Amino acid sequence: MSHETYDKLCRETHDILDEASQFDTFLAGEKPQKDKKLAQSQVVELYYKYIIAMNNLDQCYDQIVHPQKRLVIKKLLDATIGRILELKHELVNLDLSEFSYNDDILCKLKLSPKEVEVNVPAYYKREREAEIVKRRKTITDILKKLGYYEEEVIEKEFTLEQAVTIIQIHERARQGRLRAQFMREIKLMKEKSKVEPSEGKQVDGAFAARLIQKVWRGYNTRRKMRRRKIEEMLLIGMLQPTYTVTDARQKAEEVVKVRHQVQKEYQEKFEQALIIEKERILRNRGGAMKEEIADEVRNWFIQYEQATGKFPEIPSEESGGSALIFSRTGAESTISKSTTLSSGRSKKSKKDKEEEGKPKKSEEEDELGFKMQPSNFLMDMLHSAEEYQDVWKYRDETDNPFQEADMDMIKAEKSIEVEAELRRIVDQLLRKELEVLQAALDRDRARKGKKVRKSAKKKGRGGKKSKKKKEKDLTPDRTLESLFEELVTNGIIKKYSEVPLSAFRGEYSYAAHDLRQLGKDPLPCLGDLRQVILEYCVLPLGSNTIHQMAPLVKSLLITGSHGSGKDMLVHAICTEIGAVLFDLSPANIVGKYPGKSGLIMLVHLVNKVSRLLQPAIIYMDGAEKPFMKKVPKTDKTDPKRLKKDLPKIVKGIGPEDQIMLIGVSHCPWDCDQKSLAQTYNKFIMIPRPDYGSLSLIWKEQLFQFSSVNRQFDTAAMAKISDGYTVGNILKVIKEVMTCKRVLQLQVHPLTHVELINVLCKYDPIYKEEEEAFIQWFSKTPIGKRKARALEIEAELKAENASQNKTKKMN
Repeated sequence: MSHETYDKLCRETHDILDEASQFDTFLAGEKPQKDKKLAQSQVVELYYKYIIAMNNLDQCYDQIVHPQKRLVIKKLLDATIGRILELKHELVNLDLSEFSYNDDILCKLKLSPKEVEVNVPAYYKREREAEIVKRRKTITDILKKLGYYEEEVIEKEFTLEQAVTIIQIHERARQGRLRAQFMREIKLMKEKSKVEPSEGKQVDGAFAARLIQKVWRGYNTRRKMRRRKIEEMLLIGMLQPTYTVTDARQKAEEVVKVRHQVQKEYQEKFEQALIIEKERILRNRGGAMKEEIADEVRNWFIQYEQATGKFPEIPSEESGGSALIFSRTGAESTISKSTTLSSGRSKKSKKDKEEEGKPKKSEEEDELGFKMQPSNFLMDMLHSAEEYQDVWKYRDETDNPFQEADMDMIKAEKSIEVEAELRRIVDQLLRKELEVLQAALDRDRARKGKKVRKSAKKKGRGGKKSKKKKEKDLTPDRTLESLFEELVTNGIIKKYSEVPLSAFRGEYSYAAHDLRQLGKDPLPCLGDLRQVILEYCVLPLGSNTIHQMAPLVKSLLITGSHGSGKDMLVHAICTEIGAVLFDLSPANIVGKYPGKSGLIMLVHLVNKVSRLLQPAIIYMDGAEKPFMKKVPKTDKTDPKRLKKDLPKIVKGIGPEDQIMLIGVSHCPWDCDQKSLAQTYNKFIMIPRPDYGSLSLIWKEQLFQFSSVNRQFDTAAMAKISDGYTVGNILKVIKEVMTCKRVLQLQVHPLTHVELINVLCKYDPIYKEEEEAFIQWFSKTPIGKRKARALEIEAELKAENASQNKTKKMN
């Protein structure tokens, strides 16, 4: 795709954002909405529009090469992601569920579920790629030193002639085997086609020709029908297409890599140009700019002194310094404001005092209904969108076909920056000059016998001190590298397997919306679960800017049966954001950092290193064990060791900390639910896979082998494997599709019996286990809220029914 294509996509996305933000601003100013369904549809419509805009902006930011344009797009992208997270939490409060199903809104917007699937922003990992690779290499080197990895055997390098000779030998052997197989098949065909010579019967040429035509026409027709059937089934999605690397696909991937390389080059040139231009402005215009600023401020001194009889004070550096005086109002308005300040403090009337004393009661508090919470991202989005529209949307770039940095913009930006820096220096000098002038004025007044008015002492800004105590550093003399090596050596920092979140395969729930309309509460599908994990973990933790202002989720508990993919989700989260994984599972810390002092040191090291190496995931396998009422005698891991420290770790996580505690459990009901709810903010339950997800997984896993017939009935396997976890299915495929079996597929096609025989070795999710998970989830905070809301709704319906009955009787 060309520069013009991405610019066009960016303009279209800006139009989507403009429409959505206007509607968003309108909703923020509206009164509370009493109609819950209407409020939900409004929030969902905004939510979907922002998702489409976010995916487009991510693509633009990943591929546009203009460095200055990319800065604006990134601001827009971050603000959009933050707004999506805010709307997600609004939907949870409306639905009283972590999952939302809104097929009616999708139909209204003419969108498919795939189009509103949130993508992981590409820049999360790409901009930290060198750091992530270096960190993983450090962990690998430490583990190699400890002997966890065998030394790699350094293979002897071959010359070109030796390599060609080896390839020729293997190729000749391969051709020989194929030729032998081919000749064997010809021999068998000849033997089968031998016809006993009939005595005294002669076959004429016409009969032989008709016989050959009959066989050929039958074969040709069957081949055409088979091809037509396959094409039709591929068209309607009944067969999985074979992945082939075409020239167009390969070229597109190469173009993406080239654009990334150009981005890097342009960014380096842009940063270098910023430094050079700043130095040039300071060298050529620095002195003149200082004099202009000083003269401007001194003139203001004189005007102020003539109007008020005293010299003014320059605003503090934090509030903007002397620039604050000349922005918007100018020196004259500042003088008039200072002269009228004391006179404007008139006494309040008795009526005003009485009204002020009364507690204010807003109309919004009187009215019941849904009111959207104020957004931390909407204003940033509006400002960024306005900046894009003013500068880039209609900009003619015919003179810049290669999309390099604009030097005029760099000069203007650096001029403003240099002026601000010089103004701070000049302000410091003039503050001292003001003190001298004020002292001289006071001495002059004292000689004339005038009473010198003592300036009131400035009181420091009051306010409550932060209650958050700073943790005492138990390792002040240790470097980060030594602490990191210690935690890796003790197995607290783990090297996780890199797996993308998209590898957690599963379909979305396409029937849940209709079921909810009927008053039922369906279980989510694996695709819905993947989306929620992305919104609660990946999107906020991937960016420090977003995490500081987005709704804070400090901890998450993932529950599900064995083989449901809990650990895979944790590894996927770490992979997508390039996080450091701290394993505090009871089985992992047994025998490490013994005693009370050792436990204090362990918690301190995890807190300290996780903040220095953000983003970080603190992992807890067997999350129910620290809060168990009674520990089994067979458990020798001391699971209650972190019972008091886990809530403290979670409590200490703030908006500025890109840290999250993620626990996994296959039996969360075996512990004190109150303690569990105090530690974990969110609860996610992985249900058993539905038919759509099972069918998708069987297709993808089996059809990755090119020799498997594309007409293999995966729908039958999806029905047979109902109740089995994805982990079990992957084990079955791995056990059946060995290297030897894959080579035999050409001669002996795969059968269902082979898969079923292996599948029978594993246990499915029984009904009792599934009901135990559902019952436990109903006792979580979100489950209790939903049950209470249903009770209130039932009571209101009963009350309305009784009132209607009374009216009819009267």
